Amino acid sequence: MTNKTLIFGHRGYPFKFPENSLDGFEYAIDHGADGLEFDVHLTKDNVPVIMHDEKINRTTNGKGKIQAYTYAELQQFHLSDDEKIPALKELLALASQKPIHLNLEFKTNKIHYPNIERIVLDMVKEFDLVYPVIYSSFNLDSLKIANKIDATQQYCLLSDHQIDHPRELMIKDHLAGFHLSHYQPLRNVKERIWTIDDPVKQRNLFAMHVAGIITDNFEMAKQVEASLGAVVQQRV
Repeated sequence: MTNKTLIFGHRGYPFKFPENSLDGFEYAIDHGADGLEFDVHLTKDNVPVIMHDEKINRTTNGKGKIQAYTYAELQQFHLSDDEKIPALKELLALASQKPIHLNLEFKTNKIHYPNIERIVLDMVKEFDLVYPVIYSSFNLDSLKIANKIDATQQYCLLSDHQIDHPRELMIKDHLAGFHLSHYQPLRNVKERIWTIDDPVKQRNLFAMHVAGIITDNFEMAKQVEASLGAVVQQRV
């Protein structure tokens, strides 16, 4: 088992591109990101689309909740670079046969879209991905539903607070790990930390051999990783 800490582009590469944009995802895939982290909602006609917020107000030229629009209606709105709001299937097609890990967040902590878990799981199976998708959510119920549909996948709980009795929770709810806003000593448990843009914190997390660092600037994180490798070589 490798101890390599994977570097995930948080919502793609928002340091250079609009967050959760296909342009940002494509750049990250082509320039050496280990993984991509992104958020999925459902439209009014049950099409999975990629956006962080429940509303389109902050990141597009439109207003209102995603679930209030059909996918076709959403196409009239644009991100800041004039790109349309991406559908999940567009990112899956982009990632197909590429050595990129996908961390898909069910964005169900505020709106639990009916049947989103089955719709997404079924769609992912249609694509030839190199690595199994890592599914995460702040909504434990969403992960439980997904596990009942397909118990073979990796489900990780998102949290911004300390996890009490992590091993018991993992066994009870069939979790593969935790995605946390902080480092918590969890021996032999997959732990991915978000959103880490400070190189000092990144160095510390690399030293802890966490499973993943989720960052807005994956290229900087790769530079930090490379500098640590150079130090190790010098010592040898």
